[in-house]
Formats: sequence, C-alpha cells, structure tokens
Amino acid sequence: MATSTSCTGSTLLQPISTIIDLPLDQVNFVVCQLFALVTAFWFRLYLHPSKTSPFIRHVVATLLGFYLALFCFGWYALHFLVQSGLAYGVMIFTGVEHMHKYCFVVTLGYLSFCQVTRVYVFDYGMYSADFTGPMMVITQKITSLAFEIHDGLMKREEHLKPSQKYLAVRKMPSLLEYLSYNCNFMGILAGPTCSYNDYVAFIEGRYYEPKHLESNGKENGKFKQCDPSPKRDVIQKLCTCALSLMVYLVIYTACPTERAINDTFMASNPFYIQVLYLYISMLALRPKYYFVWTLADAINNAAGFGFNGYNTDGTPKWDRISNLRILNIEFATSFKMFLDNWNIQTSLWLKRVCYERCPYNPTAATFLLSAIWHGVYPGYYLTFITGIVVTMAARAVRHNVRQHFLGSATLKLIYDVITWFSTQMAICYTVVPFVLLAVGPSLKFYSSWYCCVHLLCVLLVLVLPVKSRRTKQQEQLGIVQASEQNCISSPDSNCNQKQKAT
Repeated sequence: MATSTSCTGSTLLQPISTIIDLPLDQVNFVVCQLFALVTAFWFRLYLHPSKTSPFIRHVVATLLGFYLALFCFGWYALHFLVQSGLAYGVMIFTGVEHMHKYCFVVTLGYLSFCQVTRVYVFDYGMYSADFTGPMMVITQKITSLAFEIHDGLMKREEHLKPSQKYLAVRKMPSLLEYLSYNCNFMGILAGPTCSYNDYVAFIEGRYYEPKHLESNGKENGKFKQCDPSPKRDVIQKLCTCALSLMVYLVIYTACPTERAINDTFMASNPFYIQVLYLYISMLALRPKYYFVWTLADAINNAAGFGFNGYNTDGTPKWDRISNLRILNIEFATSFKMFLDNWNIQTSLWLKRVCYERCPYNPTAATFLLSAIWHGVYPGYYLTFITGIVVTMAARAVRHNVRQHFLGSATLKLIYDVITWFSTQMAICYTVVPFVLLAVGPSLKFYSSWYCCVHLLCVLLVLVLPVKSRRTKQQEQLGIVQASEQNCISSPDSNCNQKQKAT
C-alpha cells in the first residue's frame, strides 16, 4: 500500500494520499509545487521589482522556500541550511584562490554523507521524494557559485572563456542573497539550477534588459515590451505535465522495468519481444521526469524567471533554464544528443565545473562526478560506467562513419534511422541499472543480454581511431600558426580576413 511508505513531512494530506493510493511524500511534493505555481504568479504581479525592493523579494522568496521544504521534509529540511551554511563559511573564511575547491569538496561530501545515511541507515529501498533530492540541486548551485566567484575575483578577463565571463561573479554575495539563490520557493523542491547572475538580475528587475535583441543583434523595437508575459508558455508546459503524468501512470504501471528481468517473462518471450518491451518501458518511464522538470520550469516562468529573448515572430521565449527538450530526446540520433537535451542544467553544471576544467580524461571524470552526485546506489555507478564506454564508442562511430552518409539525402536518412534506433537501444540498455538500483538485478539484466552492448562498444573503441581533445587543440593551433606564418611571408590584402576566419 502507498500509505505504508514513511514520510518525514506534514501528514495534513494523508487522507488524499489514502484515496488516490500514492505515497504521502509524493502527494506533498506535487501539492507544494502547485502551491508554488500559484504563488509564483502572485510574486510576479504583486512583488514586481517596480513595486518593491530587492530585499523584500529576497526575503519572501527565501521564507516561502523554507516553508515548502519544512512541509515536504520536516526537520530533514535543516540539512539544506547546514549544507548552505558550511559552504558559505568556507567562502568567507578561506582564500579566493582555493575557495572553489574547498566548497566543492565540502558541499559534495555533505551531500554524499546524507545520501549514505538515507540509503544504508534508514531506508535502502525507498525511491520517492526524499530530502537529498533538493540537496542535489543546492549542491549544483553552491559549487557553481564558488567557481563563478573564483573566476570573477581571481582570473584575468583574457583567461576566461566567453561563457565564463558572463557567469563570473565580481563580488561576494550577502548571506540573504546566497540563501535566496539556494533556497527560493521556485526551485527549492525540483530546481532547476541557474546561474547566480541571472537569478540576482531577476530579483533586482534587470533580467529583461539584455534580452531585447533580435537574432541579428539589432534592438527589437517592434515587439519590445518591458515585461513579457509567460502565460502562454506556462499553459503549454502545464499541458505537457498533464500528458506526461497520464502516460506515466497508465503505460509504465502496465510495463514496469522490473519485468524485464522476470524469469517467467524472459523464458516465455523471444529476445526481440524483450527488446521491444524494454523500449516501451523506458519510453513510459521518462514522462515521470518530464512532469517534474516541466512543472518546475513552469513555476519559474510564472514568477517571471526564465526569459530568453524573442522568437523571430516577436513572441517571447521562456526556455533559459529549461531542463529538457522532449522531441530532441525522443528523436535523438546520437548518445551525445540525448544527453545534451536531458537534464540540461545538470549537464551544463557538469560541463562548467568538471569537463572544461579537468586536465585529464574529462569524459570519465564527468561521468564519475555525475554518479557521485546522483547517490550511492550501485546501479548508478553501473549506469555511468556503461555510459563512458557507450559515449566513446558513439564518438568513434560518428568520426569514422558519418561522413560516408552525407553524399545524398537518402543516405543521410538511412544514417539517421540507424543511429536513432542504436541510440534508443543504447540508452535503454545503459539506464536499466539506474532504475533497478541494486547490483544483483542489474547484473542479471546485463547477463540476459550477454553484455552485448558492452562488448560491441569496447570493440568499436579498439578498432575505430578517434583523436583526443588535446590532439585536436594542437592541430587547430598548428593551423592558426601556419596561417600567421603565411601572412608574414606573403602579406596580401586577404591576410587579415584569413586570420579572422581562422
């Protein structure tokens, strides 16, 4: 029974949980998110920056966030304050030179401690709304802010990438600004992560100023307005939420992933039926995440956060902090395309704090960090270890095969169909341990498939050569240097244009 699941938060909604037969913690989560949605409209209309000060907006956003956290998680919500407080202390009392590293270790370490105690001390099998979920988002925000402060206060402008220049924080945030960024009611329960500069600009009423530009860089005078309305996008996202929830409750209930390792099911069905079943099961599981992330996006948009300029027809875009692109996920033709459109803000966090900064084997380091961040279930590590091999194999195939299918539209279509099917199967195969969580069931599944995807990927990596990122950078540097040398030896009128093109 759903009502037998323990809940650390409020029991006010217990009768509703009993009636609809869902765990109370999940009911609390959904109701709190719906409350946050309504509150977000009020926040945008009645606490608009033109009507009140940033101080009031920070205070209200923070207090509402703490209230929602207490309602959902009870005293466990204190972990949010402890984690944030420890990291802020590190920021204040350690030097800026190494502050980002200390914050990273302390914040991720505290998250891992809470995940270990939740899984192995209290309730191993519980996989519903739990207090470490919001802590995962807070971890992203704290570590991102630490690196952004380091970039803004320690590095020279010319040493920063364009994205790092935009994200760099030039002064230490106050305690109120810091807590508001980490624990505001719009993102306390399900995120998504956003940059500190974007959040503060939103609170202070500067958020729309740089967005009044068309794609050609010219000011959009025809459609420019001071406060674009998110109403249309919020309604669309709520419709997506309703459809996603219906698909998940109807189809996934009938096709759970656990059945894929049922002895009777495997013995009574041929392999191609098992493959088809696994695809349908994973296809029906993803809408659970679509529901959570799209609802969180709608809440931020309703508050006026997430504006990303205008479309060519003058309608506002509200996808700046969106966490997924559903059509790009379902029709992905590469493993990278799937990952780039799934949990987008987490992918950006991994890229900014790990992939772009890790000097050795950044792909493996990024997958390892993702596994540690997700938690301590063994299935997570099996998934991300498999993901490393699949990513390397997909990269090898793309670099060695794709160019042979670009000669005609027909060949390109054939390539896209094959890679779409291969990507979907690779995703299903890789993600099964993430769903099953435990080692035994995960290994049972892989053995039932004879570890075929693992073996195929290892073979492709060994057979197909792929240039490393460092080799590519060296080749690009060589091209630039050769171009400059040609310009020196034969200075002509086109030299400057060639250098700019390079």
